[in-house]
Amino acid sequence: MQKALILLFSFLVFSISLKAQDSFDPDVLLVDARALILDGKYAEGRKIAFRALSKYPEYADILILVGRSFAWEGKNDSASIYLERAILASPAYEDGYVAYLDNLSWAEQYDRADAVLAKARENLGTPLPNAIRYRESRLLYYREDYNAAYQIAEELFKKKYKNDNLLEYMQNLQRLRRNNAVGATYDYDSFEGELTPWNTFSFYARTRTKLTGTLIGRVTQSSRFDGNGTLFELDAYPSLGKKAYAYLNVGGSNASFFPDFRLGASVYFNLPKAWEVDGGFRYLQFAEPTYIYTASLGKYTGNWWFNLRANLIPGTGNSLGTSANLQARYYFKTGEDFFSLQLSSGVSPDEETRDPTQLLNSYRARAGYQQLLTDRFMVYAFTGYSRDELGPDRFRNNLNFSLGVEYRF
Repeated sequence: MQKALILLFSFLVFSISLKAQDSFDPDVLLVDARALILDGKYAEGRKIAFRALSKYPEYADILILVGRSFAWEGKNDSASIYLERAILASPAYEDGYVAYLDNLSWAEQYDRADAVLAKARENLGTPLPNAIRYRESRLLYYREDYNAAYQIAEELFKKKYKNDNLLEYMQNLQRLRRNNAVGATYDYDSFEGELTPWNTFSFYARTRTKLTGTLIGRVTQSSRFDGNGTLFELDAYPSLGKKAYAYLNVGGSNASFFPDFRLGASVYFNLPKAWEVDGGFRYLQFAEPTYIYTASLGKYTGNWWFNLRANLIPGTGNSLGTSANLQARYYFKTGEDFFSLQLSSGVSPDEETRDPTQLLNSYRARAGYQQLLTDRFMVYAFTGYSRDELGPDRFRNNLNFSLGVEYRF
């Protein structure tokens, strides 16, 4: 009898021990699985997640984590299985719709994404949460409905939706939107010393074609050095896919203070986490040809955009000229209303009004503001001060004012 009681007690203790070992906290397992998956250890992380799902098959956050892990591996069909389960388990939980829409967008399954959006409206009502509205805008972007996509993005920007990629996304949409416009700018440059002021008028027209992307024709008329001259230019921004585009420029003039011929090209790449890089060259034919190699690094963060550009200008022999430009913009209610500040050293390759070979160096500060008054009418104004080094102990101080208007149709 005593042996039987001992055996029974031992069996109960062993059973309780096994049960204790088999019990677990799904929240802890979720944290462990997420840490592995975010570290790129997808299979190991899913193994822990599946263990939790065996006991809690309707735990939405774990289902979403498994779905996203498959999506990040490019296994979109497998991801959809778990993300559908997440929505069925928690139909009022927005994270499930956000993850599912991301997966379907990456898989280019736009019709299925429309069905998920419809289900979100049915279960969450309208207006949809900002994160889902952002995905709706992205779907319109993938379908090349840039105006509708921009309208949603602009609404989110006004609501101060927290997404580091939003401002970059809006700038890209603005470049891609099909719009026509005409505009004019006036520049006044005054100098200390014997130089008379320069007056420069520029007129441009902008449109968009599938081949060229945004296409801009520009005529610049200037009076300076007791003479007059006209510069003709054509700019194009062809698309190179969803993450890249090019800039092309060609122009020429018969005036001595404008380049006889200019040619430029750059390629821009949109990188993760709202970074942008570009690289290219410029060719300016003044009295002597000038070759300039240029590159920049840009970053969108919150309402700010920062860009640092460096230029290399090979000279005669082993000489090498350099210039740099730091620019910052703070955007207000839309992606086109901003305050701008620019600091630079050297001559920019896109300042066609100055011959780089005539200056030893130049230091410049410039500030301005641009405002979209209506859907069709925009104004902007800038002012700047530069100090140009013409030779040993020879400097030229320049105060500049610029005004511009644009009408869209």
